[in-house]
Amino acid sequence: MGRRWLPKNVTSFKDRHGKTRYRFRQKGKPAKYLHHTPGTPEFLAEYLAAQNGVMPPPEERWPPFTYDALITSFYQSPRWIDSKPSTQKTYRSIIERFRAKNGHKDVRRVTTATIERKLGSMRETPAAANNLRKVLSRLHRHAIKLGWRQDNPVDATDNFRTGKGFHPWSEEEIDAFDARWPFGTRERLAKELLLATAQRRSDALKVGPGNRQGDDLVLHHSKNDSGTHVPMGPDLLEALRTFPGGETAYLETQFGKPFTSTGFYNWFKRACVKAGIPHCSPHGLRKATSRRLAEAGATVLEGRAVTGHKTDREFAKYAESANKRALAGKAMSNVHKRFAKTGPEGESK
Repeated sequence: MGRRWLPKNVTSFKDRHGKTRYRFRQKGKPAKYLHHTPGTPEFLAEYLAAQNGVMPPPEERWPPFTYDALITSFYQSPRWIDSKPSTQKTYRSIIERFRAKNGHKDVRRVTTATIERKLGSMRETPAAANNLRKVLSRLHRHAIKLGWRQDNPVDATDNFRTGKGFHPWSEEEIDAFDARWPFGTRERLAKELLLATAQRRSDALKVGPGNRQGDDLVLHHSKNDSGTHVPMGPDLLEALRTFPGGETAYLETQFGKPFTSTGFYNWFKRACVKAGIPHCSPHGLRKATSRRLAEAGATVLEGRAVTGHKTDREFAKYAESANKRALAGKAMSNVHKRFAKTGPEGESK
């Protein structure tokens, strides 16, 4: 790809996935990866910020083979630099908590038993233990790349079993919400948008008229950087007809301002409480859509085309609350139609 159309000091390249990346490099300033598309306002803001950057102070030199040295190197790796800022923020908080107590330790001498004991001490918080396990696995893979280890001591450890996460809405709970929040309310629009798009709330809050193409919505799932093209059903169309929402994003506060992700969650939870379903949440509607897709006979590939899940396993996990009796009835009905030797009244085919 040519660089004549790119701003000064910006080059493009293909990463290991074949995706085009952009990098700013100028003598006397820190190199920076630009995450937005050239020509967009977001790209310009990133570019100007990079131009105004100053060289960071020299990295503190840590004793070799320590976790302090490993983590410093990991933060400079292509995988880390290519990660989304939100991912970096989440992982950095876990890494730095671990580093505060273990930064001085020798990476080469850590054993599987050591890590197993550490994870075992966190059994009361299994989700946090699993997150630490994931981070430690990545750090030790980086140690292998550096030649500091021949193995990954995390591989032989096991994840903790956790709960099933957010409760998937049942049809009865959806009906209860609809009874409390009819068409024409902001709450009903929010519920219909979440249910129709199967998006996480952070993505759903960005959906607006600009995503609409006729009666379809062109959507982006930021967590796994995937896109979906979803037809709008009659319920969402009616919700938009009776409560059009904002000009930039359909979901706005009563003051016409954008929702924050946390603000929206709290507001929507209050709506659930008033509807008599306090245990329900926005993310449970993503699971409800997956369940509906399974019960309607959608294949895993068809379901993933709606929800944006990257793997069959991820979609199946979300769809597992589907009514198994209904699924079995539908499946066996099709089997009987195709293979049965007799008709409904016992006559031969």
